[in-house]
Amino acid sequence: MTDSTTAPRAPAASRRGLILSVALGLAVLAAIALDTTVVKVGSEADARQQAFSPDTYGTQEFPRIRDAVIERAVPATDLAAAIAADQDAAIAEYGTPASTGAIMMVTVTGTAGEPRAGVYPLTVEGLPEDLRIRVQTGPAINGTDLRDAPGDIAFGAFKNQIEYQDAGSGINRAMAAEVLAPIDTTALAGKQVTVTGAFRLINPSNWLITPVALEVQ
Repeated sequence: MTDSTTAPRAPAASRRGLILSVALGLAVLAAIALDTTVVKVGSEADARQQAFSPDTYGTQEFPRIRDAVIERAVPATDLAAAIAADQDAAIAEYGTPASTGAIMMVTVTGTAGEPRAGVYPLTVEGLPEDLRIRVQTGPAINGTDLRDAPGDIAFGAFKNQIEYQDAGSGINRAMAAEVLAPIDTTALAGKQVTVTGAFRLINPSNWLITPVALEVQ
């Protein structure tokens, strides 16, 4: 008669614990998989996650900036008189403080002169003769007046200075697409135009308006 040795079997409680641990681990992995979005490197989704899009930002932000500027815009004759009387008081009442010159919102009707690099001078009745008013119509729209007009787009909301600057450019391009693209901006000379927009008050005798609305009469 031959004796045989059988390996001891694990207690039932230990086996149940092992099964529960494996099941719990599988459940956690399944939950992670359901909550995970797979992004292919080089895809459009990957680009959105990796890089700030100035044009997407501008398209999102411009409508509210446009509405805010239109709501706060002051007739040019009233604004010029207020600035001449007390510039600081005019800024406090009508402007948005900024690091370099306050942003002022204005609406004005005048006759467009001959443009220079897409910038038209306006002849406006009722304004001082030494006040020079111009409006930029592109193709390049310069400056960050629209970005700074509402007063709530701060540098701290962006990763760096480049993104902050690019945000202004994106807003300018969104404005150009909505406001300027439907107009033949190469043929405004001699026509009466009504412009609502913003300008940076650095020289009170020289306003360069970035439009949010432009009507040709």
